[in-house]
Amino acid sequence: MSVMLTEKAASEVKKIMADQKYEENTVLRVGVAGGGCSGFQYSLGFDTNFDPKADTRSEQHGVGIVVDKKSDLFLDGTTLDFHEGIDKRGFTFNNPQAKKSCGCGSSFQA
Repeated sequence: MSVMLTEKAASEVKKIMADQKYEENTVLRVGVAGGGCSGFQYSLGFDTNFDPKADTRSEQHGVGIVVDKKSDLFLDGTTLDFHEGIDKRGFTFNNPQAKKSCGCGSSFQA
């Protein structure tokens, strides 16, 4: 399983999905795209499409997660968490594949 979702992150995803009134078959799509100051950027979004030939799908803490197979190579072992504090609020990636990351944590180098 490439991406692991913490209970706290799953709770936040469910809250967003309920607030935005997403369809029942909506999943969290996690991916990687070229860009950012370190070479690759994380991407998070909601999707209703799933292609078993191009994507891997898992269910964690009641949330469907889809990762395209290309991104899967860069996200293997990644934990997606949600941080809420005085200094910042948002989803965080703990990626063991990242050799270097930028200061803001939104891009990395593999």
